Amino acid sequence: MSIGCKIIKNFDRPAPELVARFKDMPVANIDDNMGRIAAVDAAIEPIGYKGQLLGTAFTVRVPQGDNLMFHAAMDLAKPGDVIVIDAGGFTDRAIFGELMATYCKSRGIKGIVCDGAIRDRGGLAAMEDFHVYARAATPNGPYKNGPGEINVPVVIGGKTVYPGDIVVGDDDTLGFKSGDKTVSISDGVNAWLKANAWAVKSTSQGGAGSHGPLGNAGKHFSMEDIRKMSREEINKNWETIKKGVTE
Repeated sequence: MSIGCKIIKNFDRPAPELVARFKDMPVANIDDNMGRIAAVDAAIEPIGYKGQLLGTAFTVRVPQGDNLMFHAAMDLAKPGDVIVIDAGGFTDRAIFGELMATYCKSRGIKGIVCDGAIRDRGGLAAMEDFHVYARAATPNGPYKNGPGEINVPVVIGGKTVYPGDIVVGDDDTLGFKSGDKTVSISDGVNAWLKANAWAVKSTSQGGAGSHGPLGNAGKHFSMEDIRKMSREEINKNWETIKKGVTE
């Protein structure tokens, strides 16, 4: 198979249980725990933010202003995938618009990330339960001449993305997590709390304390416990929290 015309249909995807562990986790926290170098170029932004984007990377590389391989990818990607398009950062021609995005949504694809341009910005922003991230918008449509590649390593906003990577996006930006490493929410929170005590610990006093409404003296707190705590309660229970968080 010649270089530039490669289509890989099958690749290893992370277990759904692993992907689910990133639900509602801010990209900033993930990035902090990956050396603060996991997020893409800030120029790649959500087109109408609708909450968290979470799925598995299905990668596509296209020539500047050409979407032939994206047409193939729409039919090859599986429910739960996020189509990640390396368009070289070229913004003079759109790779896709509302029509193609609607087709992707109908197939259970979670969203599209494009290091390039889109069109139909208003229509894409109004789509419910479907996420689009892109570098720019333009009315100029794409060519369909090829070549291109599917499910090879690509570069998105300066970051290398592999097929099967976990894609997490929020209103800040996007981050990519290699799917071959097991990471739990508690792992991430514990590491973040250890490295960023200043972000939670303050000089304020008060709160429920270890014997208040969330009384948990002598025990480990769970993620659910912490989600329910006020800042004051976190401060009051800090000595227990920093010892470790359970699932």
